[in-house]
Amino acid sequence: MSPWISGHRRAVLAAVGAAALFAGGVAFGPAAFGDAAPTKFPAAEQYKPTPVPDRVILIPTDQPATSQRVSWRAEASAEWAQAQILEAPKALGDVAPAAGAVSTVKASSNTPVTTSLGYASTYHAVEFTGLKPATRYTYRVGDGTNWSEWIDFTTAAEGLQPFSFIYYGDAQNYIDSAVPRVFRQAFADRPAAKVIVNAGDLIDSANSEEQWGQWYAAGGFIDGQVNNLSVTGNHEYSGVSLSSFWAPQFPYPDNGPAAWGNEPALDSTAYYVDYQGVRFIGLNTNVQSIPQYMDAQTEWLEGLLKDNPNKWTVVTFHHPVYSTAEGRNNPIVRAQWGPLFEKYGVDLVLQGHDHTYGRGSTVASRQSALVHNSTVYAVSVSGGKMYDIDGSVWTDNGADIMAKTEDSQLYQMIDVKADSLTYESRFANGQHFDGVVVRKNDAGERTVNEWRTPATTTGEHVAVNTTSPKAGSKLAVTAYGYDPNESVEIYLRKTNTADGKPGILVATKKADELGRLDYTFTLPASASGGTTHTVYLESRTQQISSPVITVKK
Repeated sequence: MSPWISGHRRAVLAAVGAAALFAGGVAFGPAAFGDAAPTKFPAAEQYKPTPVPDRVILIPTDQPATSQRVSWRAEASAEWAQAQILEAPKALGDVAPAAGAVSTVKASSNTPVTTSLGYASTYHAVEFTGLKPATRYTYRVGDGTNWSEWIDFTTAAEGLQPFSFIYYGDAQNYIDSAVPRVFRQAFADRPAAKVIVNAGDLIDSANSEEQWGQWYAAGGFIDGQVNNLSVTGNHEYSGVSLSSFWAPQFPYPDNGPAAWGNEPALDSTAYYVDYQGVRFIGLNTNVQSIPQYMDAQTEWLEGLLKDNPNKWTVVTFHHPVYSTAEGRNNPIVRAQWGPLFEKYGVDLVLQGHDHTYGRGSTVASRQSALVHNSTVYAVSVSGGKMYDIDGSVWTDNGADIMAKTEDSQLYQMIDVKADSLTYESRFANGQHFDGVVVRKNDAGERTVNEWRTPATTTGEHVAVNTTSPKAGSKLAVTAYGYDPNESVEIYLRKTNTADGKPGILVATKKADELGRLDYTFTLPASASGGTTHTVYLESRTQQISSPVITVKK
């Protein structure tokens, strides 16, 4: 994006912010409220820590069914930082917990971070262990005197169980003004979400105390009850140094590439978590130009994909395999990781960086105009900074870009079931924008089906093996996009058949578990040469037809 365009957008926003206020059709200028405008409340006061905990956030462990990590900020010494936990009671307050119900856990770390506002912010973390799977707990953090509120979370179930998670692209800019409504609307739409995935650039300046404060304020109480899976973007780095906030705030499982060694710039930036049948893998694309780090990460990634007991796999990182913003491209990421995603059947790749939206799959995996059978790649943005979109990196590198938009803040909701992942992207105002349903059977076969709309459920979406058959020959029909085991009526109809009449019923068949219909029938020997027909499929969800078939003379 040119500097002029960026400056122009900022000027427009500033003009809007400075506009007169309207009430009942009457404009009021600043003078109506007094001669002296209020001064801005200093960030150093607004975000200054106190003994009362804030920035409370759930961090997953590598055993999320039986343990849970929590980090927070507070002015508390290592001697006193602690947390308490009990199975979620029916009431608290006047109703005291039963004797012995509350366990107290000492904080395991005490990390002061020198901030840009002239004071230190001290972070603490605890790990609750020995928990029961799929059980709701209540906890609080503090120093024994100054406590947070009581907060609830539920441990993961063992094995594949349905759940929902939320995915955000870059927040980064306008964190205090434009981002909160996105986070809140996403939570309103999926209040039982178990995981939130952030694909990097949570903030704009790696070590800005003010911006980190804004980011936590945007999430509010949500962070304390939903597990956070974040990866680093380029803005989590200052030069080659990782934000001093990162590791204290996000003590992720220490299961990343062993070959990275004890390198502060890589601490807690690559890890994986197995959660209720989904393997979540977080990667660091900021090292893509450092061969030894990239190669070690790639080897580690392939090991996780090759030896994966989970049905579903979700990978997240910052710089996209297929960029959506004008002038951007990441050939190293695409060359090293793209083939692995396809080879090992990764289901979703969730990315950021480009401040636009794009979603699609490889051309090679296209089964029809609206169905693929491989990895879904997504790029999104939750913050208010926008770039111009360009899908040429997709199309120039063998990928279909099935949906794209610019100048939009979005959030994504993914619903996990035993046989499907339902992915939906919505605008900040809650309006639906894009979606797919990924269906997979136990053999690993899958279909990626575009969201149902009038355009995707009517029209010419039936494939045939030939459009010039002979009378009495076999005609193979293929169609997609059905519900598993959905009943489909198959008709052969002349092109001059009156509207509203389906034609001659050939058969009634059921789609398979992936929503795919394959059927072969014999064209009637009586079909006259030169006559034209279509195959018409009618079901509860679709009314679709084939191209025109001309019977050979």
